[in-house]
Amino acid sequence: MALIRTLARADADLAAGRIPMARQRLRGLVASYPTDPAPRRALAEVYRLYDDPAEAGRWMYLEEDRDEAETAAFEARYEDPARRMRALAWAGPESLAGSAVAAERLAAVRAACSAAVGRPVEWGAVPRTGDRVYDNGAQPAGPLLRFMEDAGCFLLVCVLVGIWLVGLVSLIRLLGIFG
Repeated sequence: MALIRTLARADADLAAGRIPMARQRLRGLVASYPTDPAPRRALAEVYRLYDDPAEAGRWMYLEEDRDEAETAAFEARYEDPARRMRALAWAGPESLAGSAVAAERLAAVRAACSAAVGRPVEWGAVPRTGDRVYDNGAQPAGPLLRFMEDAGCFLLVCVLVGIWLVGLVSLIRLLGIFG
């Protein structure tokens, strides 16, 4: 019901020339209904209006009647298998695909990503580009490492602000502004 209503609103937005609004509605639909092909097709049409074949190819990637030039543009923009897998915005197993062609394409993308990172990958847990995998298949402690990086940056900012404040106080004393 909400899907049909929102698709109708997106169509009305397109008819009224509000292409960015239609795109926003359709992106929301793809996020809410990732296995439904209708919002993907409509979003591909919007990106054709923007003359963006890579994005049109992205949203038509699972369709049997996709345009090969758009598909090639999508694959060129998202060369990394993990980025391509995330770009498809799929949720759930391939068996939820509406057609055998879509299921095969989803399985091929997931297999390429698994081969690239060296371990099995599922649609709900797509690794970020640049995530390392060691020979034994273990990944580094991502959240801890990210926390340490963030803490180091915060400490650096605090030190720089402290130095700036000491300099400001010294300048004020030197000039005798407050006393």
